[in-house]
Order: sequence, then C-alpha cells, then structure tokens
Amino acid sequence: MKRVVPWVLLAVLVVGAVVVATRGNDSRTPKARAASLESEFRCVECQSLSVADSQSTTAQAMRTDIKKRIAAGESDTTIRKAYVERYGEFILLKPRGDDGLGLVVWGLPVLAFVAAAGGLVVALRRWRSQPRLAATAADEALVDELRKGKQP
Repeated sequence: MKRVVPWVLLAVLVVGAVVVATRGNDSRTPKARAASLESEFRCVECQSLSVADSQSTTAQAMRTDIKKRIAAGESDTTIRKAYVERYGEFILLKPRGDDGLGLVVWGLPVLAFVAAAGGLVVALRRWRSQPRLAATAADEALVDELRKGKQP
C-alpha cells in the first residue's frame, strides 16, 4: 500500500497538469488573448520580430485587427487560421508540426542517444560477465624463473 500512494499522487498531479494545459484559451481576458496572439505572429516587414515587438505600421495594423477580431468573438484558432490563410505558414513564429518533420527532427537525436546508452549498457554488462584471468601456479613459477635469470 505504501508503494502505491506516491504513484497515485503522481498520477493526480499529471492529470491536473494536463487539464490545466489543455484548457481553452478563450477563457482568458481579451487583452491576454491579444498579447498571446501578437507574440505568435511574425511581423511581415521586420520578419525577425513578432507583431507584439515590432513598431512598424503593418504590425500596428495587425495588432488592431487582432483586437477587433477578439472583440467580434472569434476564437484564437479562427484568428490563427485567418492569418495563415492570408500570409501562409511563414506568419507563424513557431510553425505547426503537422507534417511530422518536427517529430523526426526532435525525435531522431533522442532515439540515437537512447540507442547509444543502451549499447553502452550492453557492452559494460558483457565486459563485467567475462571471467578475469588469474595467475596459476605454473605462471608464478615461470615469473620466478624469469626473475632469477633463467630461460624457460
């Protein structure tokens, strides 16, 4: 029973974290939603800054448009979709990984590390399981003869 309690507590914490993380973004204030969306989009003129960080006229117009869309009742997903349809995936500072390439890019090094660690563990276990060589009486006699200067 004592071993089960920590696992149950851990499961409750994980489920709670998942619920909080997957909660809908529309429950936030309009100002917080606007700030979040503005930080997700790339400024079309600057290209290296987000709409929230850029002071260009295009970024100002995009911030105004985002606020109008939020006031009109559009969801964050709808606003993102509208901007992606207009500007393409380029508009997103963090492009979506729908094509699975992101999984390969991030997953391949992890798999390589796990495979290397596994290979190292297997090699060390084999090395440990091999018998160690110990000197026999005949070996010790040969060493004694060599020390005395005699040829075997």
